[in-house]
Amino acid sequence: MYDLIIIGMGISGISAGIYAHRAGMKVLLLEGSAPGGTINSISEIENYPGFASISGPDLAYNLFEEVNKMGIEYKLEKVTDVITDSMKTVKTTSNVYETKYLLIASGRRPKMLGLKDEEKFLGRGLSTCALCDGALYKNSDVAVIGGGSSALSEALYLSRIVNKVYLIHRRDEFRGEDTLIREVEQKDNIELILNNEVTSLKIEEDKIKGVILKDGKELEVKGIFLYVGYIPNTDFLASTDIAMDSGYILVDDHHETNIKGVYASGDVVKKEIYQIVNAASEGAEAVVYMTR
Repeated sequence: MYDLIIIGMGISGISAGIYAHRAGMKVLLLEGSAPGGTINSISEIENYPGFASISGPDLAYNLFEEVNKMGIEYKLEKVTDVITDSMKTVKTTSNVYETKYLLIASGRRPKMLGLKDEEKFLGRGLSTCALCDGALYKNSDVAVIGGGSSALSEALYLSRIVNKVYLIHRRDEFRGEDTLIREVEQKDNIELILNNEVTSLKIEEDKIKGVILKDGKELEVKGIFLYVGYIPNTDFLASTDIAMDSGYILVDDHHETNIKGVYASGDVVKKEIYQIVNAASEGAEAVVYMTR
């Protein structure tokens, strides 16, 4: 039996694990994929204190290395269900665990466009990770879809690898960081397509050959990278009474949910700002509040 189980080993979960371990708690970290979470798919991070620039995988490695050096217990097991009685129960694909406190830091995953054949071609011309797949399109033309900081940052990353990037956004202006917008606008091989959106994929011989836009224009591209929003990873909470809004967990000022002893932090929480710096602080704060 644990004092605290943390679901998710992104920066928020690991931050919480470090604080809990230092507070003398018996803590267990659970992660269903790779330690570091979505940080692993970020090509370059330039807004995290202490690092002028660091790749996402490098930061994820540093986080995981700290977990190992401190001897914090972790299991790479996918959580399938949670029971929020006075003693919390967490079920995974392999085991069942009990804990006094529970912190949900499961993050979120990229949203798809909802186009025909989208899932079929994911990993075959359609991607949500420029860092993972960008090299496959060296000297080719690609499309990046989205208007936030992720889309802008990854378009810049791809512009150093591919021949040309079409940056497609359905609105008339981007909503990402001003610095990124200026950099994108100055890139010769990034073409901005605003007030438009992709309505279908152009498929020939069972391969992606391009995209068709709402205005009827066709773009010949070999790769399509999606950055059109996110879906919170809260499917495993379906049997609970944890309060949520569109799948995002609602918490109070102490990061506690409507159920006593159950906390949430990071990108899985309903909030205004989604940045790695506040995800890290929220994980730490949640542990400080639960141990007072």
